[in-house]
Amino acid sequence: MESDAEVRAAIEATRTIAVLGAKTGASDDAWEVPHYLRSVGFRIQAVSPKLATWEGEPAYPSLAALPEPVDLIDVFRASRHVPAHADEILALPWRPRVVWLQLGIRHDEAAARLEEAGIRVVQDRCLLVEHRRLLTPHSARTRTA
Repeated sequence: MESDAEVRAAIEATRTIAVLGAKTGASDDAWEVPHYLRSVGFRIQAVSPKLATWEGEPAYPSLAALPEPVDLIDVFRASRHVPAHADEILALPWRPRVVWLQLGIRHDEAAARLEEAGIRVVQDRCLLVEHRRLLTPHSARTRTA
């Protein structure tokens, strides 16, 4: 998924986001991005075996442990881990609409496997940046940028 129109439509259709590799440090992108997304109305499910909670909500050790399906899985893990996460995603009894690989994360073969299973994939793009760029009015972007 490359075009602005496709990315915008994917974000607009999203209500719940699983953040794979979520962190609790305010200086970490894996905290800042989901914190922002929650502030603009998305429901966030943190996924990390290192966390019991995230921002006062339960965190989950794996995608399989999530209590309900999510629309989008936002991946904050090194590219080398993406094939194993693709396996984990494909083994779920439900399918997210989108798997989003954050800025600097790309794995074309794993992305192709997910796409073949009907899951849209965004690679090497920041969900916070794209949300602000595509869905936030210009005046709000300049105030918060």
